[in-house]
Amino acid sequence: MSQPHLRVPARPASTLILLRDGEAGIEVFMLQRTSTAKFAAGAFVFPGGQVDQADQSEVWAERCLGLTRADGQPHPGLQEGGLPYLVAAVRECFEEAGLLMGFEAEAEQDGLIGLHEPGQAELYAQLRADLIAGTLDFDTLCRQRNLRLATDRIAYLSRWITPVGQPKRFDTRFYMSAVPPDQTGTHDNVETTQAIWVRPADALERFDRGEIDLFVPTRVCLRLVMEFDKAEDAIAHAHGLDTIPFFQPRRALTRAGFSVFNHTAPQFAEIRKVDPEERCLAWGEIVPGMLITLSPTVQRVTAPNPGMMTGPGTNTYLIGQGGRLAVIDPGPADPVHVAAILEHVGERQVDAVLVTHTHRDHSPACVELAAALEARQGRAPRIIGIAAPAEQDETFKPTHVPAHGESLDLAGLRLRVYHTPGHASNHLCYLHESEHMLFTGDHIMQGSTVIINPPDGDMSAYLESLHALEDEAGREKMAWLAPAHGFLIEQPVRAIKRLIAHRLARESKVLDALEMMPGASLPELLKVVYDDVPASRNGPASRSLLAHLEKLKRDGRAVETDAGWLRVINN
Repeated sequence: MSQPHLRVPARPASTLILLRDGEAGIEVFMLQRTSTAKFAAGAFVFPGGQVDQADQSEVWAERCLGLTRADGQPHPGLQEGGLPYLVAAVRECFEEAGLLMGFEAEAEQDGLIGLHEPGQAELYAQLRADLIAGTLDFDTLCRQRNLRLATDRIAYLSRWITPVGQPKRFDTRFYMSAVPPDQTGTHDNVETTQAIWVRPADALERFDRGEIDLFVPTRVCLRLVMEFDKAEDAIAHAHGLDTIPFFQPRRALTRAGFSVFNHTAPQFAEIRKVDPEERCLAWGEIVPGMLITLSPTVQRVTAPNPGMMTGPGTNTYLIGQGGRLAVIDPGPADPVHVAAILEHVGERQVDAVLVTHTHRDHSPACVELAAALEARQGRAPRIIGIAAPAEQDETFKPTHVPAHGESLDLAGLRLRVYHTPGHASNHLCYLHESEHMLFTGDHIMQGSTVIINPPDGDMSAYLESLHALEDEAGREKMAWLAPAHGFLIEQPVRAIKRLIAHRLARESKVLDALEMMPGASLPELLKVVYDDVPASRNGPASRSLLAHLEKLKRDGRAVETDAGWLRVINN
């Protein structure tokens, strides 16, 4: 079992992803590690290994091709002392896979070594065996055979560092190239037991079925390769990267113990913010009732109401400093949650309770919480928000209704108020100015799409609010979104742009369905427009579909008739 606070240094390593064009599409070369290997036992990997001391010799600068690009700029693989990594990639690929990215300088043709040629295959097979046995080193091999390494044909793709807490850690650079001509590769029967050429999609499907083991970096690289039809296109993409993607998974706590979270995990950004020194102190799981400190002035406690519409539960935020607090979104009328809030408030004074909107998982706890706080501190907190429209929480009675753009001085902090109708007509977001953190309620949720439920929910208003908030996020240099469901979200402008793009893509599907099925009913449209959504979510999806149709109707691009919905074509 790994030790969460173990901070062993990351060893430099290289991996080379070799591609070829197969009959059914692009293929990658992979090796299966032995079941007794000390690292990655039994997993399918790309050829690669650690950078050796000999790989760092200055002599390699004379033996490697293409250390400058056509425009005179350095090869991207040379960033931060990258030459030894390139050399290690070529060496390890030859040792592990028998695939050699190089040529003999005195050969007539300027091509990679053709191991299919008479005598060459046997010669290099023996040289490879000598390397593996340790009776020959790569430097001597290259001198004896006058080898030049074809590093000009190798593209730098990404960099991965093993998370803190592992007994073995690697700082690995992933490279990509086409397979040398007429070389097919084979395992070494020492560290690897099987070699395959496989389509990335097939490898990922086998992983999903539990047939093979693939590490996260391997899966990420396979998904990238899947985006291209030809090997040359994938390699050109890697050659064209201006910035090399850097990945360092993080270790965090869960109720089951320590877990590793990749950059695509919803909790990754929050883990990195809360635990910048990688002391493995952040939580990678939302646990109801647990107090999570997100910054010196922001804490979160989540209600025990997980579900399809609420995700892991409704987040209540405690913000403030100097012994004073404001509470944002007290949550559902759940005595257990109210007791948890009061426990975490402790001796601090609560100046105000703010509500983003009056759906029943956000505001009903306000009555019980305010009464308990008044009894405890001798004065009632201010209740801030907009009263409920029909069929929402009618118990919510604000003592102050803020205006759009208003600044609130509460608990030693300043909050900016934004009216953001769409999900609810009375929806508000609050910007914590000193933290550059926006409390988004349900206007922007983490990991799921917001339901727009007419008549109070309005898709036109929702998109308009998103566009306005995108402008504000850029103007105010917002750094974080704190949603009412889920973890913190980084890069607000990018997140909002993606959300707008997603909504417009769904709208485009609605228009295509109307054109394909004139006069279709809402249930008929639902099957086509939300064909990517599980049947269990058809109820919420149908409400959002109706919201899209109502928007298109107001825009003059759709009309509802007795027979069903029709698309309107405007000339």
